[in-house]
Order: sequence, then C-alpha cells, then structure tokens
Amino acid sequence: MKPKSKVLIIAGSDSSGGAGVQADIKTVTSLGSYAMTAITAVTSQNTTGVISISSIPSREISKQIEFTSKDIKPDAIKIGMLHSENVINSVLKSLNKIKVKKIILDPVMTAKGGAKLINDKTIKILKSKLIKKVSLITPNIPEAEILTKTKIKNVEDMIYAANVLLKMGAKNVLIKGGHLNIKRMKDIFLNKNEILIFSNKKIHTKNTHGTGCTLSSAIATYYSCGKTLKKSCEIAIKYVNHAIGTGPKYGKGNGPINHLNTINIKKKFRWEM
Repeated sequence: MKPKSKVLIIAGSDSSGGAGVQADIKTVTSLGSYAMTAITAVTSQNTTGVISISSIPSREISKQIEFTSKDIKPDAIKIGMLHSENVINSVLKSLNKIKVKKIILDPVMTAKGGAKLINDKTIKILKSKLIKKVSLITPNIPEAEILTKTKIKNVEDMIYAANVLLKMGAKNVLIKGGHLNIKRMKDIFLNKNEILIFSNKKIHTKNTHGTGCTLSSAIATYYSCGKTLKKSCEIAIKYVNHAIGTGPKYGKGNGPINHLNTINIKKKFRWEM
C-alpha cells in the first residue's frame, strides 16, 4: 500500500515507546501515511516516570526540519515537546522557512507521572508566538489551565479556557476532557465560528500513556489526507478511544495504548504465504 500522505513529527523521544516520537510514528504509520521526524530531546523514561531529559541542540533540530522538508515536503506537521526557549525559537524560524500550512500543536508540558517537561520562559513564547502559527492546539485540562491561568472543573470551564486561547491568537482549539470526573468523555473543539462537543464513552484504565501524542498525530495524519480539521478531530478521537480500549497492559505504571488497533496483525502478508 502506498502511503496516503507525509507527516513531519517534531517531538521528543520516549525510550519506553508509549509516547513522544515513537507513539507518533506508530500512529501515522498505522493510519496509512509516511512519518518523518525531527527529534527535540531524548528522555529516559518508562511507564512509572521520567528520570532524565537530554536536549538536542537547537541548531540540529533546525537542520532536521529543514533538510528533511527540502527533500520530502510534508503535507502536515505535528509538534510535541519543545522544552526550552532556544528550541521553540529555532522551530519557529524553521517553520517560516519550510512554509507548511497544516500544523498541529500538542503543548506537552508534563509527563503522565507529573514530571515537568517545559520551563516558564518557553511557555511564554508558546503563548505569544507559536500558538498563532499553528492550525490547531490540543491541550489537555492541566495544560489548558497552565496556558490560560484558569481552573477547569467542568465543560463550561473548558469552553471558557478555549475562548481565552482564541484571544491569544489560536485559530482552532481542541481541549481534551480526560481529566474531568464525569461519566462520558467530553472534548471541546472551538474556533471563532463554532463550538463542538465530542462525547464518547469513558474507559476507566490507568493505561493512557501517550494519548495526547497519539491524538495530535492522528489529527495531523487525517488532516494531511485532505479531511477537514473538524472531521480530523472527530475520527482521531475515535481512533484513540479504540487504542485505549485495546491497550496491551504493558508496564508497572501508566501503560501504553494500542497504536496498531487499525491493523489486523493476524492476517498473513503476501510474502508469508
């Protein structure tokens, strides 16, 4: 099968494979597209937490973005962990050079175990510059609270926070409601023209490591294939929910989800017959 589109992933590496660029590559590939990468940091982590973060020099990050895109032009870009002001400024300069219009930003700020992955100066640049550059920003509730300096306890608070992000310059906002203590999952998609609430069955499990990375990569993939941003969000959420429900239950902590849930691995390939 020929890949449907090309997606450039700008994100950190997760040694456990559940989140970061590893989750992104699995997602893009399982949805039938071609994944390229620019690694921003290398983390040492597993399902129980993060023990170290090693930064990739900002010059090398820019080289990865620009040299890769010069040869294979991405149809869309997914951005994940940008942990320092030098990194985020370098990425902004590179984005201005390669001129890709479809950009999804997952504002990674903390790991599933609570470890902080981004500093305050970087958050300030994200809010003042990067948020205006991207097509969609996809914070979870803790991230939205940090960005908007508000408390989110219900759907109404999510809508309010999304509007704050619009006022900062965001074109489209998807706030993920997984942290709310409610019976059904509520994710809020909002722009200047409409508000949509995606409601889905809530799956009770601790194994949700990498869901944010996976969702933003899935959105970028569907968007790169020509679907509208709204439709991309809708079907990406369904993909992630199925990945959570079929998770492999690996690890002693917050385990990964099943990125391969779109693939029938029991089927024999032509070369195996």
